[in-house]
Amino acid sequence: MEFIDWGTIPYAQAWEQQETIFNHIIETKKVEKPTHDLEKVILCEHPHVYTLGKSGHENNLLINEEFLNKIQATFFKIDRGGDITYHGPGQLVGYPILDLDNHKVSLKQYIHTIEEAIILTIAEFGIIGTRFEGATGVWLDVGKQNTRKICAIGVRASKFVTMHGFALNVNTDLTYFNYINPCGFVDKGVTSIQKELQREVSMEEVKQLFTKHFRGLLK
Repeated sequence: MEFIDWGTIPYAQAWEQQETIFNHIIETKKVEKPTHDLEKVILCEHPHVYTLGKSGHENNLLINEEFLNKIQATFFKIDRGGDITYHGPGQLVGYPILDLDNHKVSLKQYIHTIEEAIILTIAEFGIIGTRFEGATGVWLDVGKQNTRKICAIGVRASKFVTMHGFALNVNTDLTYFNYINPCGFVDKGVTSIQKELQREVSMEEVKQLFTKHFRGLLK
């Protein structure tokens, strides 16, 4: 796996570049050539954008196009699983584009691996994350009144090749989540590393920690 930092990149551009890598791996698999050296793990941030997964409901976006323009956000319907989510500055977005056959894992195990890498990453800051049965992602205080999500996950896979990925709230402006029902939930909150610690953290440090843990988990 090659880890690549795209920095801050418009969502549409990142989606197009993902598709190029994704399709190249699939075409290589079709002719039964090795794909190990083609795998990428993309890390980046996006300008304000809402994305709606193929199983999502558009009414979970609570604002109209005029208000989207006012808050300088865009909206895309995309081909990953999951409902609606937000991406923006201060949020670490990861797009692993991998051939799961190389790693001998199922799609379910792969998503579990992303969750585990995030759990280990935020644990380095003293934050205890866990899974929420029936929902992907990483959550805090599951089962309590203040259950809140710190990382969303939405993946697309074809022929065991993956794209899209995760969004970890690091120093994210959480007010942008007020304009959606995050991941379709109306009774669950969202949080960030910054909010939990009451201080800003280094995005570069978070990227390095995630890279270490994800590489260690996915052989």
